[in-house]
Formats: sequence, structure tokens, C-alpha cells
Amino acid sequence: MATAASAPAVPSTTPIVTPIRVPVWAWLLLACAVFTLYFLSQENGALLSAPAAQMLHELTHDARHALGVPCH
Repeated sequence: MATAASAPAVPSTTPIVTPIRVPVWAWLLLACAVFTLYFLSQENGALLSAPAAQMLHELTHDARHALGVPCH
């Protein structure tokens, strides 16, 4: 009795993985966005002196509320 070798139904190939290239401008934009969020949501007095922190608070007051950060 002869046995015929049958081919597998699904070929066993390994998928080709291609690296994702992120442009430099996208990393810079992300860094600016993270810094802006940190700048707007920083706690008064955590990084700056009291008068400077108060001025920063007044300058960014509405933006903080728009982002949902409580500041009172």
C-alpha cells in the first residue's frame, strides 16, 4: 500500500514584522504636549516660589479648568 504525502492545508509561514518608524517631529510634538499638560496642572508652589506660582496660576486658570484640573 502506497501512502501519498499530502501538503498541509495551511502553509506554515512566519509573518514578517516590520518596525514602525515614528518621525522626529512626532516625538517632539508629544514632548511638547506632555510638558504643556504638566505645566498647566502643576501644583502651586511645587516648582516655583509663591509669587511666581500665583502668577502662573492666574495665567493658566481657565486652561486648568478646561482640562478638568481642580485648582481651588
